[in-house]
Amino acid sequence: MIPIKEISIKQSATIREAMEAIQRGACWIALVVDNNSKLLGLITDGDIRRALLSGATLNDPLEPYMQRKFTAVPPTAGRSEVLDLMRARSLNQIPIVDQTGKLVGLHLMREIIGAVRRPNWAVIMAGGRGERLRPLTDSIPKPMIKVAGRPILERIVLHLVGYGIRRIFISVNYLSQIIEEYFGDGARFGCDIEYLRETQALGTAGSLSLLPQKPQDPLLVLNGDLLTQFDVGNMIAFHTQGHYLVTVGVYQYFQSVPFGVLDIEDNRILGIREKPTIAYTTNAGIYLLEPSLLDRIPKDVEFAIPSLMEECFSRGEALGAFRIEEDWMDIGRPQELQHARGIQ
Repeated sequence: MIPIKEISIKQSATIREAMEAIQRGACWIALVVDNNSKLLGLITDGDIRRALLSGATLNDPLEPYMQRKFTAVPPTAGRSEVLDLMRARSLNQIPIVDQTGKLVGLHLMREIIGAVRRPNWAVIMAGGRGERLRPLTDSIPKPMIKVAGRPILERIVLHLVGYGIRRIFISVNYLSQIIEEYFGDGARFGCDIEYLRETQALGTAGSLSLLPQKPQDPLLVLNGDLLTQFDVGNMIAFHTQGHYLVTVGVYQYFQSVPFGVLDIEDNRILGIREKPTIAYTTNAGIYLLEPSLLDRIPKDVEFAIPSLMEECFSRGEALGAFRIEEDWMDIGRPQELQHARGIQ
């Protein structure tokens, strides 16, 4: 991630200072902001070349050459939306601004279509027995069930690698040898894979006590039975900007009621809603945890991340809810698995 302060300059800056900012960021652009970090414009290396060719000097102010009309997106913009904008307008960079116009980030084409290495580690929970999918899971771990010809766990690993996550831990227990033999050290998937071997069920948080050391950056934890295209980069940025101890990925789950629903008060019908659909905000089984939280996890005891969250609530600490707008599906039950496989 490009530190925004490295490429941010003031409107009073010179062309030389703009060039220095572009050099620091190595992303061919400098962003012009006011004293409140509101984005005023931008200047690219191409703008500077044209300015110099027209007779400007390095000590001239950049203001006459900066672009005051620019494309920007809000922090909620998804990866596919940003990529479409870049392609439509032939852009390699798009600033991210909040509702007040304040600069909060920068999307880079190379990051969206490539994989910029991130320092964050990921832990995938893959040790459960998958009781609800028996007898299918009598001989194979649930995360190794195939959807469209590929194990679910492989899809998760490749998705993380695509977002630049290079160190991945897989928490294993039930039929762990199948997972370990398939993934090995992760080299053929473009990452380093290590295993947290549970000798007993430790829950979504308990297995984190098996990490060989504490990470330096927010730790991504997710269930191993998810089919999802969630934006890892946006979630990390959301977590960091919000200064949260825990960020939970949340998803809108819709449930249709097959009957007419009556609104009644004192035996009197006030209204009727015919077969309404009710929306619930649900836990998507994807978390970002600050490294300091690992000190609160007991060793060799079953412990769940929701329990850790309850402790944070009791302390009055900040927890964030990151809305997943992309595809998401939990295949923990037969009907979800059939749906994922295209079986109605």
